[in-house]
Amino acid sequence: MSFTIQLGRHSYHFADLKTLLAKASPARSGDYLAGIAAASHEERVAAQWVLADLPLRHFMNELVIPYESDEITRLIVDGHDLAAFAPVAHLTVGGFRDWLLSDTADTVALTALAPGLMPEMVAAVSKLMRMQDLIVVAKKCEVITRFRNTIGLRGHFSTRLQPNHPSDNAAGIAASLIDGLLYASGDAVIGINPASDNTQAVGRLMGLLDEFIQRFEIPTQSCVLTHVSTTLALINQGAPVDLVFQSIAGSEAANSSFGISVAMLSEAHDAAQSLGRGTVGDNVMYFETGQGSALSANAHHGVDQQTIETRAYGLARKFSPLLVNTVVGFIGPEYLYNGKQIIRAGLEDHFCGKLLGLPMGCDICYTNHAEADQDDLDTLLTQFALAGGSFIMGVPGGDDIMLNYQSTSFHDALAIRRLLSLPPAPEFLQWLQKTEIMDGKGNLLSGQRLPPVFAKALTFTETGHGQ
Repeated sequence: MSFTIQLGRHSYHFADLKTLLAKASPARSGDYLAGIAAASHEERVAAQWVLADLPLRHFMNELVIPYESDEITRLIVDGHDLAAFAPVAHLTVGGFRDWLLSDTADTVALTALAPGLMPEMVAAVSKLMRMQDLIVVAKKCEVITRFRNTIGLRGHFSTRLQPNHPSDNAAGIAASLIDGLLYASGDAVIGINPASDNTQAVGRLMGLLDEFIQRFEIPTQSCVLTHVSTTLALINQGAPVDLVFQSIAGSEAANSSFGISVAMLSEAHDAAQSLGRGTVGDNVMYFETGQGSALSANAHHGVDQQTIETRAYGLARKFSPLLVNTVVGFIGPEYLYNGKQIIRAGLEDHFCGKLLGLPMGCDICYTNHAEADQDDLDTLLTQFALAGGSFIMGVPGGDDIMLNYQSTSFHDALAIRRLLSLPPAPEFLQWLQKTEIMDGKGNLLSGQRLPPVFAKALTFTETGHGQ
């Protein structure tokens, strides 16, 4: 279906729904690179005007990627809950925005609505929202998940402890682990990006993390961020797998470029759940996404990068993950050029994921060739926490020496927790108090001394085994 609007003396024409969504999207370098962005601010406003008057039901009738050729589209359409959709089925996209900002759309209503929303509906309404709107609505969403602790409770803020090392050196990883835990980082997950995807090397890292968590009785979960096929092989070998990780995208073609499918993710999900390693819940999946990944794989089908990113959340939702993380500035300035675009994208992703019922975190980050700096990260960190974000990264010094990008540090997480009075997950907080790392008010107790719990951590050897 095509759309036309007359504004003043100029007529604007949009060939179909995906063109309309692309033209209505706030400016970002990836859409310009793809040749689908609005040619002017006037054209963008015209597209947003048309989009505001579009009924939400239209998204059920016109698909941005054909049902017959894309398994993500089939997953979205076949899983759409019409009963849950009913309360907003009569609204236009603009009317939906107004409803979301009203007091009627409280936490209970938004939780019930989530299964009734198609990702494209959510992407569309985000394009009509200013930053303040994205924050206000996302704050009303509460998505709670559990494995060995409880993530996403209102009034709490979690972190992934990211102790990466360029050679997967066990002593270096252990040092970063202790450093992060002393700053109360690691309740979302202790997750390593391995330098090698070799099965034996990944299995060694899994064993190291499992021994560390078990030895110090830490109520958290571990993950080695390897390809899902490697994790499946290690599960079959009896490795201590807590969470299954995979990067995902919003089209079948993009996921094929990652070497994955819905069937493969389903197999891994079932295999991880069968291990029964969770103590308070069984959410076992950890997904990462990023605007621009489908474009970089030439698998975007002419869909703008924010809409196709939101479709990835439609895929994630099928597996009730413990964690979903938008790695917002990692792909580079070809997709999000500067701090302004990174900040907007991070808040969009969080808003869209939360509306769809996902536990959204954000790797608030940039690569060193982007037009961004620490001030931009501080701005997004503060806004993300105010919006009710579930978790961020905790990287030693904020500088990942293996992946070579800038992210949030242990100190950043501690600062925002103090500023907004947001403690870690409750089970993790109890452990921090028990081990004399933190008191009940969120103050660190360790000072210059190593808490007694970590005295035996110094016996970790190069192989990662305690003595």
